[in-house]
Amino acid sequence: MNCRNFILSTIVAAAGMAPVSGHALTLRECSLEATPAAPSEIVSERSGQTYLTLSADGKNVVRCDYKTGRQEAVVMSTANLRDCDVKSWDGFILSPNEKLMLLYTDVEPVYRHSFKASYYVYDIARNNIKKLSENGLQEIPSFSPDSRMVAFVRDSNIYVAKLDYGTEVAVTKDGKRNEIINGVPDWVYQEEFGMLSSLAWSPDNSILAFLKWDESAVKMYDMPLYRGSCDEKPEYKYYPGSFSYKYPVAGEVNSKVKVISYDVETRALKEMNVPLDYDGYVNKIEFGKTPERLMVNTLNRNQNEMKLYAVNPRSAMAKLIYTDKSTTWIDPDLTSMTRYYDSFFIVASERDGFRHLYKYSNAGSLMKQVTKGDWEVTDFYGYDPATMRYYYQSTQTGALNRVVASVDAKGVSTILSPKEGTSSAQFNASFTYYVQNFSDVNTPDTYSLFTSKGKEVREIEANREYADRFRNVPEKTFFTMTSAGETLNGYMIKPAGFNESQKYPVIMYQYSGPCSQLVKNKWSIDWLDYAATQGYLVVCVDGRGTGFRGKKFASVVYKNLGKYETEDQIAAARYVASLPYVDASKIGIFGWSFGGYETLMAMTAPGNPYAAGIAVAPVTDWRLYDSVYTERFMLTPQQNSVGYDASSTLGRIKNLKGNLLIVSGTADDNVHITNTFEFVSEATSQNKILDMMVYPNKNHFINGCETRLALYTKLLDYFNRNLKK
Repeated sequence: MNCRNFILSTIVAAAGMAPVSGHALTLRECSLEATPAAPSEIVSERSGQTYLTLSADGKNVVRCDYKTGRQEAVVMSTANLRDCDVKSWDGFILSPNEKLMLLYTDVEPVYRHSFKASYYVYDIARNNIKKLSENGLQEIPSFSPDSRMVAFVRDSNIYVAKLDYGTEVAVTKDGKRNEIINGVPDWVYQEEFGMLSSLAWSPDNSILAFLKWDESAVKMYDMPLYRGSCDEKPEYKYYPGSFSYKYPVAGEVNSKVKVISYDVETRALKEMNVPLDYDGYVNKIEFGKTPERLMVNTLNRNQNEMKLYAVNPRSAMAKLIYTDKSTTWIDPDLTSMTRYYDSFFIVASERDGFRHLYKYSNAGSLMKQVTKGDWEVTDFYGYDPATMRYYYQSTQTGALNRVVASVDAKGVSTILSPKEGTSSAQFNASFTYYVQNFSDVNTPDTYSLFTSKGKEVREIEANREYADRFRNVPEKTFFTMTSAGETLNGYMIKPAGFNESQKYPVIMYQYSGPCSQLVKNKWSIDWLDYAATQGYLVVCVDGRGTGFRGKKFASVVYKNLGKYETEDQIAAARYVASLPYVDASKIGIFGWSFGGYETLMAMTAPGNPYAAGIAVAPVTDWRLYDSVYTERFMLTPQQNSVGYDASSTLGRIKNLKGNLLIVSGTADDNVHITNTFEFVSEATSQNKILDMMVYPNKNHFINGCETRLALYTKLLDYFNRNLKK
């Protein structure tokens, strides 16, 4: 087996057909089969010369050479396992000493981003395998640094499996669903902080630190469940059921969080004395390079002050070593770039108006600003002590692009990837190689291996067949326009067979959420590309408040969501209407989630220019959405009642003009269908006519069992009936 041919998803195979050059694209292709092939996930070994990867069929874990791509060994073969009837695996975790693996199967989703599974401990040298635990599925397993223990969560409690002895010790016993959660973050932490685990081992294996959430005072949300025909639930054949979970809305009670340490030898639990507002957040914990430094990130509830503490897990005392403040909000994504080294640590901050990296001593003194300029660092890959270089991704060549770059000890930056387009990197353990993923608006994703100096070593996946199959997709071109004196970025997809003397209907696509970006020099295909083949002009504009153009550009929406976004979307529609090849009476607007909210705001703006709009999974009143996201940009309703009133779509329904379709899934745990029902109820009370489509048992993604194709068919049909009549 050649390592370069490991593929997670191949479009031609998924379609069940050979590639066809120049054929007429279908809605199915553009909506469900448009993801380019990608290499399997790789796990770099410590040598930096080899990596491990799971075969596409889940039956083998193999070792491959970075430089050549050749397979060196089969590290685990399902066919050769003794006393194990698992036929294929969903994934694996390599132990720190690289002698063991955790293989997992029987995956069950918990929320949108989390899952539990059945984990097995595999001894590579002995070819022995056994279950991690016999007592039920596990979540977020974590090897101790010496690879002799695995901490995991089951049913809201933490356990430590001692692999040498085959024993399992309960770290906590107070866990109870919807009340006390240990180790695994609550729903809103997972959704809005991207935090999936809080387990942290000390470097000397003596301490396991974790977070404990008390959500007993948080109000419950009951989500109805029906039998349905997709993933049928026969238990609800005659009467609906429900899924109940804690969901804090803006201004209401949040869960209370504590930082706890567990002494492996004495089994003693101790709460850390971390200064924290009663309703504050702990959005990250991890150990530094010594067992005396448990690093704890906190945010106040208003999310405009972030603090970093070094905590001694035995004395429980905390020392403040870093603070970041903002007059608006601090993006919690900044903490994803924090890295700890022997004598210093790296943080990301927007203090100078752009997102950059800063170097601090372990005592908390600023040593230097690592990156500088009117551009933003969008990812930090790490620091190589051998070359004293920092590797990162940024917008150095413009907000539409992403480049892979490095900066040396003197502050000299070197761009390693193409300057135009979108590049990302996955480095090996020794920072000598990286796998680069590159695409641009006209080039599907390609994957190649590069040296850390930016020299290409070999091609991994070029997606040539895919590129040939989709070469007739209408071209996407970029443009700029102004709104209220601000230059906005946009793209346009002209209809197939475009004729400037004709008048075309328009679909305006937007998301508009704070710090988001849709207009970027990157490959993508979806149902709107198909719409362009059916005679539509598709236009997308990123308005004020969107991301990667500096803090000032994003912050204009603070405490007033919906105002400037709506002004800019309407300005964009009027700009498009002025073009000679546009039918100004046939402009539609579409968006999903925040984009659905903005669709409703635009459709309820006095004198709006839209003939039709489609809002999928929209927020309709920010008082109905979760606390962490909403309060980051709006504060609480108690602090900003005027802003909440102005940003609600419900008070604007009297201005509704044009044909409106609102779409929701009944099992959307993110944006509850309550939002849609409240909007429809208010519209009904004002005798406003609109259309609604509801998908039973579907979450925020509205997919599964052909549902996404049915949805896109519905959306296109709605625009056809209202923009082509």
